[in-house]
Amino acid sequence: DGVNTWDYSAKRAKDSVYESMERLGIDYIDIINVHDVEFADLSQVVEETLPALVELRDKGVVGHVGVTDLQLENLKWVIEHAAPGSVESVLSFCHYALNDDKLVDFLDFFEENGVGVINASPLSMGLLSQRGVPAWHPAPKPLVEACRKAVQHCAAKGYPIEKLAMQYSVANPRIATTLFSSANPDNVARNIDFISEPVDMQLVEEVREIIGDQKRVSWANS
Repeated sequence: DGVNTWDYSAKRAKDSVYESMERLGIDYIDIINVHDVEFADLSQVVEETLPALVELRDKGVVGHVGVTDLQLENLKWVIEHAAPGSVESVLSFCHYALNDDKLVDFLDFFEENGVGVINASPLSMGLLSQRGVPAWHPAPKPLVEACRKAVQHCAAKGYPIEKLAMQYSVANPRIATTLFSSANPDNVARNIDFISEPVDMQLVEEVREIIGDQKRVSWANS
């Protein structure tokens, strides 16, 4: 009925996979993620959700199982407490961008546990964009203001902050995948063009200085 119940039970996890395949008209999913685990009981994710999806992986219904969350500490906790090999990838968003590189603190842990890393939202959900931060964005006002000044600085240099943000986020060889979203095919093509050029590290440092004490400031998901 359009109400999100955040149901992480084993049954719901399995049912959701089959329902998704039916809607998509497919009979196999390459990777299935337990999404936004901060809204779940992490123990239930470890004891119910992941084993249910691993069972589907063993049956060949899905190829790989991953976990996503805004809070990197939650991703680490789930991996530490789940059966070895249950979690094959993590999707972390807004933590490897010009204003927040906290993801680097966790790369050793993920690598040691054989977990692949997907870095999502290189524009920090619109903080790093000329269009401006959306009204629904949960970032605190000082961070929003710092990013606004960074956007203006890049614009004055004739270098769109979207370009710098994309280039920066894909430049780390330890991060296998950077995920961005767009409903506009022209934006997709533009981002591909952006990352074909080397990043201007001098401008990166200038932006970091502008962001200042708001670097690595995050927010509670909602």
